[in-house]
Amino acid sequence: MSTQNIIAVAKKWLTSTFDQDTQEEVQNLIDSNSDILADSFYKDLEFGTGGIRGLMGAGTNRINKYTLGKATQGLANYILRQNNNSQDSVVIAYDCRHNSDTLAKTVADVLTANGIKVFLFEALRTTPELSFAVNYLNCTAGIVLTASHNPPEYNGYKVYWKDGGQIVPPNDSGIIDLVNKLDFSEIKFDADSNLLEYIGEEVDNAFTDASVKNGCLELSNRDDLTIVFTSLHGTAITAMPQTFEKAGYKNVHIVEEQRKPDGNFPTVASPNPEEPAALKMALELADKVGADIVIGTDPDSDRVGIAVRDLNGNLKLLNGNQTMVVMTDFLMKKWQKEDRINGKQFVGTTIVSTDLVAEVANSYNVETKICLTGFKWIAKMIVDYSELEFIGGGEESFGYMVSDFVRDKDAITSALLACEIATYAKSQGSSFYNELLQLYVKHNLYKEHLISITKKGMDGAAKITQMMVDLRANAPQEIDGEKVVFAYDYEFSICKNLVTGEETTIDMPKSNVLIFYTEKGTRVAARPSGTEPKIKFYFSVNSTCDSIDCVDLVEKELSVKIQRIIKELNL
Repeated sequence: MSTQNIIAVAKKWLTSTFDQDTQEEVQNLIDSNSDILADSFYKDLEFGTGGIRGLMGAGTNRINKYTLGKATQGLANYILRQNNNSQDSVVIAYDCRHNSDTLAKTVADVLTANGIKVFLFEALRTTPELSFAVNYLNCTAGIVLTASHNPPEYNGYKVYWKDGGQIVPPNDSGIIDLVNKLDFSEIKFDADSNLLEYIGEEVDNAFTDASVKNGCLELSNRDDLTIVFTSLHGTAITAMPQTFEKAGYKNVHIVEEQRKPDGNFPTVASPNPEEPAALKMALELADKVGADIVIGTDPDSDRVGIAVRDLNGNLKLLNGNQTMVVMTDFLMKKWQKEDRINGKQFVGTTIVSTDLVAEVANSYNVETKICLTGFKWIAKMIVDYSELEFIGGGEESFGYMVSDFVRDKDAITSALLACEIATYAKSQGSSFYNELLQLYVKHNLYKEHLISITKKGMDGAAKITQMMVDLRANAPQEIDGEKVVFAYDYEFSICKNLVTGEETTIDMPKSNVLIFYTEKGTRVAARPSGTEPKIKFYFSVNSTCDSIDCVDLVEKELSVKIQRIIKELNL
C-alpha cells in the first residue's frame, strides 16, 4: 500500500466514530509519517493459526477496542444468524497482559449490546479453562484475550465455538466474512448489563476436578516427587497449584519471583517456556531443592516447558516433541492396561511435529491422525471423527492435550500428566528421561530443530512471502546428499512423488506450508507463522539407536547433520 493510501486510511480514524484519545494518537502518527504509521494501517488484522494477535495501539493493524470491537460485532452477527431458539451465550476469559481486562469488558459490552448473554471471568484465567468453560456452561462460543508468549507490547483475541475448540471451517470464514463487511461505525458498544454475569470459583473447581480426573494415573507415592513450578508471571498461578494439591502433590516449590501475574514479565526476556532462558530461575531453584522435575508455563497457560534429570542427574530441558512422545506412550499404556484399546481410538499430531509419535502409536495398534499446525485442527479431528475416542495429542510447539474435555493446548493437565509419569517412573527405578530413551531404542532416535526468522512490518511480510515463492520455484532435489522423494505443497494441496512424478491431492485445508522428505526420512518444512512476523523452518532427522548407552553419540551425529542442512539451505 502506498504512503498516500495509508494516510487516507488513517484519516478515517479522525472522525467521531473514534474516541478523542484514539483520534489524537492517530493524528500524531500522521504528523510523524513514520514506519509506525505505515505498519499500523497498511492492512487489517487477520485471523491466523492462533486467532488475532498483534501490537497494541491505534490502527487497523493493531489491537485496540475498535479492531476487537469489529471482530466481536462480526461474531455477534454470525451467532444471531444461526437462528438458535435458546438464549445465545459467550464465555470470556483474559490473561495478565496490559489492557486484557479492559479489552475483555469491551468485548463483553459489544456482545450484550447485541442481546447475547456473556459469562465473564471475574479475574484472569487460563486458556484451557476457557475452552473447558465453553462446554461446561453450554455456550455458543468463547473468547480469550491473550497474546500467548509474545512480548509485553502484544495482545490478542481467540474465538472458540460450541465444541470448545477454536473456530475452523466453515464457522471461521463465515465470521471473518461478516467482520470484513463491517464499518467501524456499526459496532454496538452500548452494553446491556442485565446480560452480563461474572463467573469464577464454580468453574475453577469443575476445571480442576476434570484436569485431575484426566491427568492422573493410579499412584500412591506422590510424596516421593519434588516439583518446581513457575507461571512466568502468567495465569497458571490461578490453576496449577490447586491442581497439584488436589492430585496429592505436596513437595511443590513455586518460583516466588515469578508468581505474581505481570504483563511486563520483568524477570524474563521472553515469557516463553520454549526458551531455556525463561526457565533459568526455576532451574536454579530446582538444583537448590533437589527437584525431580521443573514445570514452566506461558502467560495464558497453554504451553508447558519441562526439565527433568538426565542419566547423570543433571537437569535437562526437553522440547515439545520429546514430551509429547513420552506422554502419548504413557497414555496408551494406561489405556492398554485398562483394556480400552480396541481399534476405535486415535492420537493427534501436526504436519511439522515429530514422526516418532506415529511410530509409538502404531506399536499399540492405535491410529495417528495428522493435521495442519495449530490445536484448532486437532480439536476439529475430534469432531470429525466422533465415532473414535481421542486419547491425546500434541505438537512440537510445547503443547499437549489429554483427552477431549479441553479442546486446546492445556498446560495444566499435561503438566500434571508429566509429573504422574515422573512419579511412576521413579517408583520403578526409572525416570521421565529414561522412558524417552527407551522409546528411542525401541523405535528410532528422532532429532528435531526449529529456526524462526523474524521479518517485521510491511517490508518484512513481503520478504517472507518472497522466501516462500523462491522455495517453491527452487525446491531442493537433494538434502544432505539424500534424494528428495516427496514434496508436499499445502497451499496448492499437492503431494508430488519426485521419483515417479505422480501427484496426489492433500486432503487438508489449504495452508502456506512446504514439506520435503528424503529417501532416508529426513524432513524439512517451511511455514510462515500465523500469529507472528516470522517464517519458521522445521528440521527432522532420525537414526537407529541400539542401546541407551549410544543415545548421546547418535544425538550428536544428528545435530551435526541438521547444521549441515541449515548451511546447505543458506539459512
